[in-house]
Amino acid sequence: MSYDIYLYGMILQSTAFLLKDTYPVADTYGEISKKYRLTGGETGTAATVLASLGCTIKMDGNYLGRNTKDLIQRFYAERGVDISRMTYDESFEGLEDYILIDQNTRTCFGTFNEYFTNGLKRWNLPMLEDILKAKAVGIDPFIEEGALLGSRLCVQAGVPYVTIDCRYNSELSQNAAINALSNEFISSTYKDADRVELLKAYAEHSKGLIIFTHGGKDLMYMRRGGEVKYMPAFKAEVVSTLGAGDTFKAGCVYALYKGMSDEDTVRFAAATAASAVEHFPIPLDPPTLERIHRFID
Repeated sequence: MSYDIYLYGMILQSTAFLLKDTYPVADTYGEISKKYRLTGGETGTAATVLASLGCTIKMDGNYLGRNTKDLIQRFYAERGVDISRMTYDESFEGLEDYILIDQNTRTCFGTFNEYFTNGLKRWNLPMLEDILKAKAVGIDPFIEEGALLGSRLCVQAGVPYVTIDCRYNSELSQNAAINALSNEFISSTYKDADRVELLKAYAEHSKGLIIFTHGGKDLMYMRRGGEVKYMPAFKAEVVSTLGAGDTFKAGCVYALYKGMSDEDTVRFAAATAASAVEHFPIPLDPPTLERIHRFID
């Protein structure tokens, strides 16, 4: 059975706390206005958004654990997302993060360094047969061996993919149809780089569309041989920035699936993210096409 989208990457259980005021300084108090335990992760959130936009989806990535299996399986079953490839390991607690959010920031806590360095490799690898059944693919870079294999399988299958936040000289970026880079990634990885020159370097090393996001500031994008282009960010009434980048990626995957132009891709992804930050939490109130087009139209 075919589907619209195949996604590979991090699919988590997330406990999110929305703060009433700004993030408190150390040794003071912060009031929590809302809290939820729901699904999360870059791939998990993208799947939630794409399902809300009417796409059929299959996804795979990290293992499910005894503390995360029931919630994740139930949530995606209710939304028709196929996670049948995901492996359950009863010896594993599962991946969960804890996130403190105010209007402008979000701070994540987790055990991801330990997860990736303990030598246990509790994740699946993409399979060619799954990619062949999709019209477009989204690959996160965080499970490195899986992301690299996914990129190569997409090239082999002739299926275009979207990725995020990887270096310009990486195979993952070079073969992507779209690579969306966050301000957070650029600032930490290429701290002193000139943004225009860095964008040109990405485009020169890639066959696809490169997009730089910058929170509420202008977006930059280009292709190899083209010009640097700019697009103003949409003005949104921000409630929570949690998942904004994941939602932008979902917008890129949807645009790729629909065959949109570069300009329309950037506009649609930006509107998807703007729609997301006006609501909390995304898993219970994801962007819809109607809300997205209110920004675009």
